[in-house]
Amino acid sequence: MNKMTSRRTFLLSGLAALAGTSALANAPAVSLRPVARRASSLAAGTDGLKALLERAGLPGHAVCAVADVKSGKLLESSGGGEALPPASVAKALTALYALDVLGADHRFETRVLATGGVAGGVVNGDLILAGGGDPMLNTDHLALLAKALKTAGVREVRGKFLVWDGALPGVKTIDPDQPDHVGYSPAVSGISLNFNRVHFEWKRAASGNWAITMDARTEKYRPEVATARMAIQSRAVPVYTYADKGGVDHWTVASKALGKGGARWLPVRNPAAYAGDVFRTLVRANGIALPQARSVSALPAATLLAQHHSPPLDVMLKAMLKYSNNLMAEMIGMSASAARAGRPASLQASAAEMSAWAAGKYGMSGTRLVDHSGLGEASRMTPADLTRALVAAYKSGQLKPLLKPFQMRDAKGRTVKGHPIKVAAKTGTLNFVSGLGGFMTAADGTELAFAIFTADLKTRGRIPRAQRERPPGARSWNRRAKKLQQQLIERWGAVYGS
Repeated sequence: MNKMTSRRTFLLSGLAALAGTSALANAPAVSLRPVARRASSLAAGTDGLKALLERAGLPGHAVCAVADVKSGKLLESSGGGEALPPASVAKALTALYALDVLGADHRFETRVLATGGVAGGVVNGDLILAGGGDPMLNTDHLALLAKALKTAGVREVRGKFLVWDGALPGVKTIDPDQPDHVGYSPAVSGISLNFNRVHFEWKRAASGNWAITMDARTEKYRPEVATARMAIQSRAVPVYTYADKGGVDHWTVASKALGKGGARWLPVRNPAAYAGDVFRTLVRANGIALPQARSVSALPAATLLAQHHSPPLDVMLKAMLKYSNNLMAEMIGMSASAARAGRPASLQASAAEMSAWAAGKYGMSGTRLVDHSGLGEASRMTPADLTRALVAAYKSGQLKPLLKPFQMRDAKGRTVKGHPIKVAAKTGTLNFVSGLGGFMTAADGTELAFAIFTADLKTRGRIPRAQRERPPGARSWNRRAKKLQQQLIERWGAVYGS
């Protein structure tokens, strides 16, 4: 017997012997093959990122991208080319657009003009309140303009009182899909006052009836208005109804929703009439009588009597980003479009102009916006697009100082003071849509640009218009989305910042 035959015989006999014992009588309960370890969400590479996103279990889609700000290198992404609604994260792009087109020192101007000249304190023609696209104009500013007329010696106006709002296209509401009564979707035009909101207040009188006011208040003034009216109706729902009757905002409110008293800012749908109404009251307080305001789209040749300038654009943008003010975003964005390509025909046309600018400047070919605030659900942006723009913006140094710090939180949602990762970013929230984009500094000083978009559009699409303010389930979904955002930031800090 040769060695090969004896070895083969030994192996076969050995297996036969084992077969007669219990060693192979039953299949093993656990596979004899080594089991792959579950990927850690903090592991480098796509496996770690995929594990984190899967464990979050957030209904809908979650996409993200992160890049090194110094080299511009894309470090990792998931769905980086998938476009989702950016919500208010779009305001970061609007800020970059305005800075590029208008400049950080740009100021908006509101003017008081007169046709026909002024002689002996008498305006022989028309008095014009001319809006210049200032989204921060308030009642205090109109009071200063009214006082300036008196200081200039004006005593009488013999012509008409006109309000020019044609610097920007008129928009009745930023997003028509929003409920009529929400203050974050007001009208937009070339003139605004108090962010195009009117203050509605109600108090229970001793008689049991309700005392209600509609005014254009600031801390210093509370002029009542005639261009917005409220009626209380005996019902439970709907809480509010709205109708435009001859350029006047007519509201009704359900009596059973009022409680003992309260207040709310309601949107203004006729901005020129509203600003004219308030200015007329303030001018009358200075001894000058004006007829009822009339809005005009064309500005006639006229003499300057008084003017008010807004703060510099960079100051306004910081406020816009901090408070996520939709009206500011729309007026500033449309003003930039007007300066870049002429007065836009509509809000959508202005947003398309900004999208074209973004594609040319930053290569954001996957971004299509329908407004400048992100309120419209139809807007789309990819995380790769935004991350690329943020890297470029970091190098120019313009955007990061304007962004609000993003607070890192513990498992119970409490702010973690002294957290080693520092974040400056713009948040974005719609019902079942949440976004975050900006900059993070890891514990070792590594700086990254990132974008995170999450959305459950199927669930959002089932929400009736009347429930869009607080639909069931939206708050809990949003909490989970924000938790995922923080987990992604912590992952990037651990993987790329150590």
